[in-house]
Amino acid sequence: NDGLRIEEITVGAERMDLTLKGDSAFADGQRTQDIGNFPVIAPNGQVIPISELSDVILTSGPTEIRHRERLRTITLEIRPSASIPLETALEVMQEKVMAPLTKAGLPGDTRMTISGAADQLTLTWSALEANLLLALVIVYLVMAVLFESFILPLVILVSVPVAGAGGVVGLAAINMAYAQPLDMLTLLGFVILIGIVVNNAILLVHQSQYHLRVDGMSVTDAIKEATRNRIRPIFMSTLTSVFGMLPLVVFPGAGSELYRGLGSVVVGGLCLSALLTLLLVPPLLRLTLRP
Repeated sequence: NDGLRIEEITVGAERMDLTLKGDSAFADGQRTQDIGNFPVIAPNGQVIPISELSDVILTSGPTEIRHRERLRTITLEIRPSASIPLETALEVMQEKVMAPLTKAGLPGDTRMTISGAADQLTLTWSALEANLLLALVIVYLVMAVLFESFILPLVILVSVPVAGAGGVVGLAAINMAYAQPLDMLTLLGFVILIGIVVNNAILLVHQSQYHLRVDGMSVTDAIKEATRNRIRPIFMSTLTSVFGMLPLVVFPGAGSELYRGLGSVVVGGLCLSALLTLLLVPPLLRLTLRP
């Protein structure tokens, strides 16, 4: 009743809006009861107030009706505190809000979903899991082609779970000094470890095969000599990588919290892998290599 633009018209050389409005006596109503006084025209031409046709009831309702995928939708926007990781906020929503509502019972045509940044987090987790598996497959296939064997790459990949355990230890150690969540960049450190830690085992396997085929050594002597020759390069490459990553872990500064988790995972994985690879790979080589 307070006006609705229905057309744009030209008056002389000027364009203006044509607005349909009700009687000003009713347009300025300040009370809900005034709606009952709005006049309507009955089919017989008689003008009667709305209160003669219906009751005016004060209630609440949405200011707009939104649809998503052809379903009527109500969106609640939640912004967790900056100190709370998104994954933790997502768990709280699912356990403290959505689960009790679902348990209490919802109408059959009602469903709850989480979207926005939380939905992107779920997609990122799925993509990261797929990338982790893909990285393992690619590393295995490349080594299978280079060594012309499907068994030796499995011996080399033994260093991957060892490095993963070292990454967990490194992350736990850094949490003693800083509150470091398991975020996406931290998880990316585990993917990086796959491509780094296999290098030590590759050195041992390649050198053992060289002594076995070229020098004509026995399997045991070839493995011992390869370990003796390659232990220094292994520790040299490991130490350079560890000391190169340490500034990300120990040095404070603006933005250091972003990469501290990644650095701690890589440093912990490299340190533990360098030690345990020398203990695990030679015995496994002795079982798999043939004279």
